[in-house]
Amino acid sequence: MENNVKEVACHSENVTSCRKSHHPERVKKDLTTRLNRVEGQIRGIKGMIDNDVYCDDIITQLSATQSALNSVAKILLEGHIKGCVVDRISEGDDEVLDELVVTIQRLMKK
Repeated sequence: MENNVKEVACHSENVTSCRKSHHPERVKKDLTTRLNRVEGQIRGIKGMIDNDVYCDDIITQLSATQSALNSVAKILLEGHIKGCVVDRISEGDDEVLDELVVTIQRLMKK
């Protein structure tokens, strides 16, 4: 992951209100670029299936696509921990730790 990932920060405006992330434009652009690449990979996989490409080759592309999605998730998780989680703990909201455990468990299922 790039050094600028440390700048990813999301903040809870109010625990009871709708929470939003606040990422620097550079990080948003990086995430969008990565997701656009994943979108292209998915279209490519669909084309491979339409063209009856050998299954092992499709599985290889699926693996690469999953890896790319995992990379996006890692960037977001790091920003969430360094931003949201730290902020909410400093505000006395320890429930964020339970939320974080659930989030990590969801990521590990994949």
